[in-house]
Amino acid sequence: MTEQTGDRRAFMTAAAASSLLPVVSTEGRQVAAEGKEQPEEFWRDRMQAPDDGKKFGWFVDTRRCFGCHACEVSCKAENDVPLGNYIRQTFYKDVGAYPKVARVFMPMSCQHCEDAPCIKACPCGALHKAAGGTVAIDYNTCCGHGTCVEVCPYGALYLDPVAKQAVKCHNCYHRTEAGMEPACVPTCPSEALHFGDLNDPESGVNQAMRAAVEAEGELQQIRPEKQTRPRMWFAGPAPVEVENHLPREGESYNPEAYNIYNWAQSEKAEAPVAGESRSAGGGGA
Repeated sequence: MTEQTGDRRAFMTAAAASSLLPVVSTEGRQVAAEGKEQPEEFWRDRMQAPDDGKKFGWFVDTRRCFGCHACEVSCKAENDVPLGNYIRQTFYKDVGAYPKVARVFMPMSCQHCEDAPCIKACPCGALHKAAGGTVAIDYNTCCGHGTCVEVCPYGALYLDPVAKQAVKCHNCYHRTEAGMEPACVPTCPSEALHFGDLNDPESGVNQAMRAAVEAEGELQQIRPEKQTRPRMWFAGPAPVEVENHLPREGESYNPEAYNIYNWAQSEKAEAPVAGESRSAGGGGA
C-alpha cells in the first residue's frame, strides 16, 4: 500500500469506530471560475503518471461473460464495499425477439482514463495518477465534495456513506504492488477479464486483445466521444447493446441496474451522436 494513496481499509475502520467524519482543511483548495473543471495548474501534475515504465489497462471479452457477478463479489470482499454500492458492476440486456432472445452482459468499472475528468474536477487534489497510470484517490486528502461523481462519464465513482469520501476502482493497487492481479481477474470463471501492462507486448492483456482483434476486428471502447481516452477495451456485442443503460455523469452503479422493469423503459435520452465512431483500436495490443 503506497503511503501517498493511503490505506482506505484502515481509514474506514478508524472512522467507523470513532463515529467521526474526516475533517479536511480548506487551505489551498481551488475553485474554477466556470464549470466544474479546476484550473489546469491545480491538476496538471496529478494527471502525470509516475515514470515507472508501466501502463496498466483492461480488456473485457463480453463474448465470454455469462453474468455470474463473481467479479462484483470479489471486489466487494476485497475492498469492503458497503451494501448498495459498487466499485464494479455487471450490466445486462435481453436482445432479440421471442423466441430468439439472448442476454448479453457487460462488466464495468473505472476506465482509468488518460485524460481523467475526475482528476480535473477534484477541488481538494485527492484524485491523481498512481503506479502504471492508475487513477487513484488519496484518502488523507479527499474532502467528499463529490464533483468527481458529477463529471465521470461512466458512473464509476460513489460517495461512501460512512466516510463521506469518493470511492472507485484503484486496480487493487495493494495487490498489483505485490505482483498480483486485481481481485476480480482471477475470480472470473470464464476468463472474460484481463488486466496488465499495455507497454509489455507479451503481457496477458495484450495477448488477449490481439486474439480478439484477429477474431472480431477492431475492439470497442465506451463513449469515445467524451475524449477521455479510457484504458479499457471490449470485444463482443454487449458494448453496443448495453451502452445506453450504463450510468452517466452524476450517476453511480446501483442496485436498480438489476431491476427487470427498467428494460421496459425507453433508451436514455443522451445517445451517441449519429455518425460518431463507437469503436477504437486495440491500443496496447
